[in-house]
Amino acid sequence: MVVYAAQFCCAGTSKNGRLHLHNGNPADAGSAAWCDAGARCGSQCGDEYLPDRRRGQGHHQRISDSRSIKLQKELEKAGARVSAADEDTKTLHLLLPGNVRAELSMARTERYEKTGKPPVVTPATILDDLRRRDFTVNAMALSLNPGSRGLLMDPFNGAADIEAKLVRVLHNYAFVEDPSRLIRATRFSARFHWPLEERTQARYESAKENNYIEHISDEGIGREIEQLAYEDDPLNVVRTLEKEEWLKALHPHWGTAKVDANGLAQLMKTRQQMNEMGYAPDPAPAVMHFLTARLSDKDIADMQKLIPRRDLVEGWRNLEDHAKELAKRLTGKEAATPSRTWKLLSDARPEMVLFLTVTSKQQAVAQKLKNYFTKWRQVKQRLPLPEMIELRITPQLPEYSKVADDVFMLLLDGKLRSRTQILKYLKPFSPPPPPPPPPVRRGRAAKAMVAPAGTPPAAQPVPTKAKGKKQPEPVKPEPIKPPRGKPESAKPGSTAKVAHTSTAQKAAGRPKKAKSRK
Repeated sequence: MVVYAAQFCCAGTSKNGRLHLHNGNPADAGSAAWCDAGARCGSQCGDEYLPDRRRGQGHHQRISDSRSIKLQKELEKAGARVSAADEDTKTLHLLLPGNVRAELSMARTERYEKTGKPPVVTPATILDDLRRRDFTVNAMALSLNPGSRGLLMDPFNGAADIEAKLVRVLHNYAFVEDPSRLIRATRFSARFHWPLEERTQARYESAKENNYIEHISDEGIGREIEQLAYEDDPLNVVRTLEKEEWLKALHPHWGTAKVDANGLAQLMKTRQQMNEMGYAPDPAPAVMHFLTARLSDKDIADMQKLIPRRDLVEGWRNLEDHAKELAKRLTGKEAATPSRTWKLLSDARPEMVLFLTVTSKQQAVAQKLKNYFTKWRQVKQRLPLPEMIELRITPQLPEYSKVADDVFMLLLDGKLRSRTQILKYLKPFSPPPPPPPPPVRRGRAAKAMVAPAGTPPAAQPVPTKAKGKKQPEPVKPEPIKPPRGKPESAKPGSTAKVAHTSTAQKAAGRPKKAKSRK
């Protein structure tokens, strides 16, 4: 249930998702799984909590090490990868196919004892979990149980705020308890182009005036820096944060002047083009590279220490070195021909191809990347499909994919130019023609059925008269004239027949009909 619930939770989102497993449905009875696909995402992961039906409502049991390993194997089997873990909140941070991020965590409550300090976490029901959230748009859940799948739980009317396009906090002290929510509210407002709700705006201004942002924790800073890497328009969000003076809270030396705006814009444009071609590169490391392009190495290292997801940090650190290595291979013998270049770029990580396309200064490398995305793809659309069908080389053949790929590579290198060359190359792969179908054996004709005695004769069709034409008159048979003279008397032993005149014929005065002697 856990694996498929996580997939269900994030199937419709491009960035984030959360899955909470708890003991209790909206009425706090029974066991249920709930999913909320909100706008926030967390950081690390560890052991997991699952409902224990034997303990009644609101209780959880901790998974042993063997069960944690089994859970992780099930997630990986379904295509997910555990990218981080949070022991305190019992949260698994997952990366699903297509670079979709998700969270798998226990339902919990969080109690803040002091501004900016980590909360005290305790297991809870889904309703309690929704009450602790920051904004109404993040306080909704969907049931994943088979009996109530798709049931929306929205105790704070977040759906109405989505329809009204408003950002609204849940509590009066939301910004006081966790000052990172000030940055998050600004980020949501910039991402969706939604204003803050009136009371939320008043609480926001009050917290800003009282400088609660100085109590933000390092964890909150790292989480908000990480989120910038996954924004669809990070430059717009950074500019809004700088306008609200929150960018300095994330790092004192950071500002829009430290951002490579042109490179970032080109990166997002190229990423969109790759998405349309079917690629799904993770742009986060490259986004962070351009957002901090003019910061010192020390400032960048300080920021990287705060980011919870270590795979993002490693990708960011190694980005330039891996791109240089790929550029070197593109200028060597490994990419001496168009077909070899195609194979090299197809096998490379999409993130490296994306970054190198934006940053490469070498003319040869830039031209090969351009051909990879334009000219060579047009060649792939011109595969000799009519010739392949003519030779019975169809997708039903086991070796069809390999033959098609080999033909494409030869077309790239210009080794198949004419129809004659194409047919000559394809002929050895042509399967034998199918055997002719067996002749159809006809059965014996059925004997004519003899109608039983007393059965009326079948009605004969009446011929229709053709318009404009005179029908020929039927030929009347001539009456047989009786022979003149008396018939000879039959000789003894002969079988001659003598015609007799019936009484009816005599009465009607009809001439006698006689049959000739045989």
